[in-house]
Amino acid sequence: MAVSSMPVLVINPGSTSTKVAIFDGEALAGERVIRHSPQELAALGGIAQQKDLRALHVRSFLQESGVAPKALRAVVGRGGMLRPVRSGTYAVNDRMLEDLKTPLASSHASALGALIAAEIARPLGIPAYVVDPVAVDEMDPVARLSGLPEIARRSFFHALNAKAVARDCAKLLGVPYEEARFVVAHMGGGISVSAHCKGRVIDVNDSLSGEGPLSPERSGSVPLTPLIELCFSGGFTKEEMLDKVRRGGGLLAYLGTSDLAAAERRAEEGEKLAREVIHAMAYQVSKQIGAMAAALKGRINAIVLTGGLARSERFVALIKERVDRFAPVFCYPGEQEMLAMAKGALRVLTGRETALRYE
Repeated sequence: MAVSSMPVLVINPGSTSTKVAIFDGEALAGERVIRHSPQELAALGGIAQQKDLRALHVRSFLQESGVAPKALRAVVGRGGMLRPVRSGTYAVNDRMLEDLKTPLASSHASALGALIAAEIARPLGIPAYVVDPVAVDEMDPVARLSGLPEIARRSFFHALNAKAVARDCAKLLGVPYEEARFVVAHMGGGISVSAHCKGRVIDVNDSLSGEGPLSPERSGSVPLTPLIELCFSGGFTKEEMLDKVRRGGGLLAYLGTSDLAAAERRAEEGEKLAREVIHAMAYQVSKQIGAMAAALKGRINAIVLTGGLARSERFVALIKERVDRFAPVFCYPGEQEMLAMAKGALRVLTGRETALRYE
């Protein structure tokens, strides 16, 4: 059967939106970004209670798309914070659905992707999948040691988009992804820089925990002793400190905005602090790229810059001038998560890959 006869529904829930699309093969047949007001979501309670509302919107999109549900070959949901898994396309099963209801997983809207996908797919008798969830863990054992036995370094990163752009870059270079070496910097609200070695991400900063470069909303790595002293200063609760490093750090903490474009305008108007913070963020991204280059022993096919911040030519230039001697630099602005999910399902549907089992 030709790939073009394989319609796939893709669902990607975010904190205040649900992205939904239909791909006919790799061609986009229709898409919609459904916005949810904070007030609407707050009235429902926690993220788990948002499933029915978001599922209703997805069904409405499908009905209005003109694609009959029975024509779908698969439904793909965004993979949430599952237990550590290797890269690939996973068939949604009962074990996965149960794990997506745990407190850790249900703290982020991504957990709803597979839950909604399964709810739509099962009555139709078609598979539901997730592709490269954020819990993809292929780290080398040496990369897990943190310096404290009580704390292991973790692999939580933008796996879906990082893998997708690395595959695209490998194709551009004419090298199989499974034989290539890349450093990929996904630069969004959080920034993760990953070392890709022959198809595996052998090391990456855990941006979810605040490790790595400062970003528009996250503090990044900070000196530990002053951080511990701040935690025990009596001025902040545990939740306030977690919020400070996860959602209230970086550009937002220094400039009162997490919008790089707004910060760049202020820098152009002569604001010294805005210029310094932007340069510091680019500097720290560059240092993290250097660290991942060392993880790859200096043998790199390419450095790939992606995510929302990669839309800024000025910001990309600040990074390139520090790292372009390591390897050629390629830029893939924005993210390709929707297409990457569709491609993952298609690789299974066409027999190029076998769906993995979540256990």
